[in-house]
Amino acid sequence: MLYLVGLGLGDAKDITVKGLEVVRQCRRVYLEAYTSILTVGKEALEEFYGKELILADRETVEQEADSILKEADVCDVAFLVVGDPFGATTHSDLVLRAVKLGIPYRVIHNASIMNAVGCCGLQLYNFGETVSIVFWTDAWKPESFFDKITKNRQNGMHTLCLLDIKVKEQSLENLMKGRKVYEPPRYMSVNQAAEQLLTIIKNRRLQGEEPEITENTICVGLARVGAPDQKIASGTLHQMSTVELGGPLHSMIVTGSMHPLELEMLKLFSVDSCSNSENNAFKRTI
Repeated sequence: MLYLVGLGLGDAKDITVKGLEVVRQCRRVYLEAYTSILTVGKEALEEFYGKELILADRETVEQEADSILKEADVCDVAFLVVGDPFGATTHSDLVLRAVKLGIPYRVIHNASIMNAVGCCGLQLYNFGETVSIVFWTDAWKPESFFDKITKNRQNGMHTLCLLDIKVKEQSLENLMKGRKVYEPPRYMSVNQAAEQLLTIIKNRRLQGEEPEITENTICVGLARVGAPDQKIASGTLHQMSTVELGGPLHSMIVTGSMHPLELEMLKLFSVDSCSNSENNAFKRTI
């Protein structure tokens, strides 16, 4: 049997009772280590679960999935995922491969950023399409996510922006030379995401457009959701470019039309609740 087990968002204790029972009964336990991170390391998980974990990075999952599945054909194998198992398309691919090979599977769900984001007070059924904001490079600066956010906002919907994670990535030079040398991990901050959005707004104006999203659009920055030190800040997009939220992981929401209850909740997390301009910005979104 192949088990896909969600770990939740905080630390080792966020696993469900059912998930923990599965982990302890499995002969081999893999920890997916590239779509998200917990606030604790592998060692803390091993201590709490009472089980040795095998780190599975992107290369392992995408290139050696068949070997993982062959093990699941003869013994119980658990594949641990931060958040919920279906928070990333890679894990759907693992299920499809298992079914094709005739290997039974079972999913143990848990909280993910897709529902925990409701902690800021915005109502989940008012969200449109979720987008990913990727790190720009000198030669690659995609803007497609901006157009999706714009479409959501035109429909009155909020947009959850998942911010880029670079783990075990190779530089172009090392990739071309076939060297297994990896760059240090990088996690996009709300500040970086806001700066990229502000740059796109500036570019669109230079092209004669007046974007739906502006510097004064109300946004929400979230950091380490589910952890004891989680942080939430609401304010304008411009304010998101400078707000201090601490370490990873970060997410950001670009708001659409807001219900008065949502507005009241966001004011609890206002970057500067005493600022007249901020209050006016909130009022303009009603």
